[in-house]
Amino acid sequence: MKLTILFGGASFEHEISIVSAITIKEKLSGFNLSFIFCDQDHKFYLIDASKMKANTFSKGEHKKMPQLSITNGSFCQKSMFSTVEHSGTLLNLIHGADGEDGTIASLLDFFSIKYIGPRTDASVFSYDKRYTKWLCDARKIKSVDYEVVSSNEHHNINMQYPIIVKPARLGSSIGVSIVRDEADLDYALDVAFEFDNSVIIEPFIECVKEYNLAGFMSKGEVHVSIVEEPQKNEFLDFEKKYMDFSRSEQVLKADIDEALEAKLKNSFIKVYKNLFEGALIRCDFFVVDGEVLLNEINPIPGSMANYLFENFEASLELLCNSLPTNKRAKVNYEYIHSISQAKGK
Repeated sequence: MKLTILFGGASFEHEISIVSAITIKEKLSGFNLSFIFCDQDHKFYLIDASKMKANTFSKGEHKKMPQLSITNGSFCQKSMFSTVEHSGTLLNLIHGADGEDGTIASLLDFFSIKYIGPRTDASVFSYDKRYTKWLCDARKIKSVDYEVVSSNEHHNINMQYPIIVKPARLGSSIGVSIVRDEADLDYALDVAFEFDNSVIIEPFIECVKEYNLAGFMSKGEVHVSIVEEPQKNEFLDFEKKYMDFSRSEQVLKADIDEALEAKLKNSFIKVYKNLFEGALIRCDFFVVDGEVLLNEINPIPGSMANYLFENFEASLELLCNSLPTNKRAKVNYEYIHSISQAKGK
């Protein structure tokens, strides 16, 4: 199966996207893969598969490769005498801004390019942690308590310490701090405000049980991965998550009972249905006093959470064969013609 990997983007997670693309190349050896790199200036380059190495991009060698433009249905490689179209299904593997905030989804929809990844509305509700909380409220999905702090409007928080401070629109634990005392709050907020002008504050739950699972929809059925209990210290910091993006070995299934597994899967399906069709996502849950609480939605998980699936290639092929399509309005200018005829023009 032919598949084009789109990666890079202009975000704090640019390098993570490169690592993720290199890893997924290894996991999809049975696919006919091509690679399109989006640099920080939003220029697109066709990358030779043999050059899919981190230093290709750190040394700027990608700039010697063919530059692409985008047109209806495809990316195009133009030369003086010809134009080569690179069409087919595209996999959005741009993490963070551009890829997960809905920008690329809107661009691909605008140009009618078939793709794997969250659509614009799904991106909006999963990229901004404030909107994820609103989604939980609307769908009656339990989540961790929270407060929102804005850089333009400082106020005292009502939450008991310890707390965790997160930029509202950023992943990979960038800008995240654990605060155990009020004296350290201002510094943690300053760190978070370096990345976003809105910050989410949640209680930091010591030794909380955390479980991750991923899934996608194909032919009207949600296919869910195994449940993983990630190994961590206090929380998954940037270094740990950076390594997560290069994981390629399947992890062990969490040692939990059937009742808890069913709760986790039901919560995942409530998050996914009627919003994330076309994407493979991962949800991270906390379990507190037997209650399942949504912690985070990863609309484009690192290396597509391949390590959670027994057969990742087969899963991705299922998804490829069941992607949603947008209906375009047909314009025939009947209204303008009728006005023109009525006026005799």
